[in-house]
Amino acid sequence: MKIKILGPGCANCVNLERVTREAVASLGLDAEIEKVTDFPTILGYGVMTTPGLVVDERVVLSGRVPTAAHVKELLTAPVA
Repeated sequence: MKIKILGPGCANCVNLERVTREAVASLGLDAEIEKVTDFPTILGYGVMTTPGLVVDERVVLSGRVPTAAHVKELLTAPVA
């Protein structure tokens, strides 16, 4: 699983990374977490409000910091 945290490094971006790492650890997932701070790349995902969360190249959340429980749901939800 490839997870990307999109954002410039603001407090919300740091918090999203923290809750994402907590969720990955508690689920025991084998995941690579990458921070993306390049604005053209972020805009390429269609994310206009950071932070953004991308799982396997699919944007699953943007513009807010979810709880670790919500991130767990996003990581285990079937792909539509």
